[in-house]
Amino acid sequence: MAQLNMVQAINLALRQEMERDGRIVILGEDVGRDGGVFRVTEGLQECFGAERVIDTPLSESALVGMAIGMAAYGLRPVAEIQFMGFIYAAFDQLFTHAARLRSRSRGRFTCPLLVRTPYGAGIKAPELHEESSEAFFCHMPGIKVVVPSGPYTAKGLLLSALRDPDPVLFLEPTRLYRLIREEVPEDDYTIPLGQARLACQGKDVTVIAWGSMLERVMKAIGPRGAEVIDLLTLNPCDMETILASVRRTGRAVIVHEAVKSGGFGAEIAATIAGEAILYLRAPVLRVTAPDVTMPLSRLQDSYLPTVEQISRAIDDVMRY
Repeated sequence: MAQLNMVQAINLALRQEMERDGRIVILGEDVGRDGGVFRVTEGLQECFGAERVIDTPLSESALVGMAIGMAAYGLRPVAEIQFMGFIYAAFDQLFTHAARLRSRSRGRFTCPLLVRTPYGAGIKAPELHEESSEAFFCHMPGIKVVVPSGPYTAKGLLLSALRDPDPVLFLEPTRLYRLIREEVPEDDYTIPLGQARLACQGKDVTVIAWGSMLERVMKAIGPRGAEVIDLLTLNPCDMETILASVRRTGRAVIVHEAVKSGGFGAEIAATIAGEAILYLRAPVLRVTAPDVTMPLSRLQDSYLPTVEQISRAIDDVMRY
């Protein structure tokens, strides 16, 4: 079994699924000849040709709009947005059209569209290149939001997303692209969308994270009896797994790299308060980025939640 990083795992999943399903096409800025900004699609145009791996003009609205039309009429397009901060130009296409096509047509049309985009901070890139605005899209009924936490989950989730009949936003944590390597099977395997993963079992506190924050959470828990939930899919969110864990432990800490106000952690905290409050032994704490614009590179280490901040929050709920 090969040891792959996340870039290699995603590339392998795309290659294998394109071989299996001739309806899959990839389109985006520089995805073909250059293989994408992070080289995730490297070699795919040489393998499948320029008609299936398409370099598009510099227009996110146009490329997502084209992909929606392709999806409605039988193809399975994969639209790559170079960075999440550039996706806002396609917000209308995603919210007004992709998310509503099945409902608007009363089931006559579906939109099996996959939108891939690097997201999150930690690579010291310029403004708009390190956004973490997943909560915007979790507010859209009709679009699934998926966030892998490593190479193994990236391949399994991507294969599920490529086979889903509805639109999926696949957020790839840039900090993890080449940070870690894991054993990734060459064989076909899928990880179901909408199902969280227990990354670590425990009985004293539940720690909930997704994307690149899982790696920091695993460093922060130390010898404590923490149960760590890797969400993997934010929309639909596996609230059953979260609530079952919190009812066992009586404590919850939520960690994400997006800003606190309106972040997806607030939705999780509200659900815990609404459905498991009588089990809580301490307030639900959130460890997040501050409510400020993403800073430039010198301040980014002070912006992202640190291992020390996560560790302190766990200690706080344990002592309460």
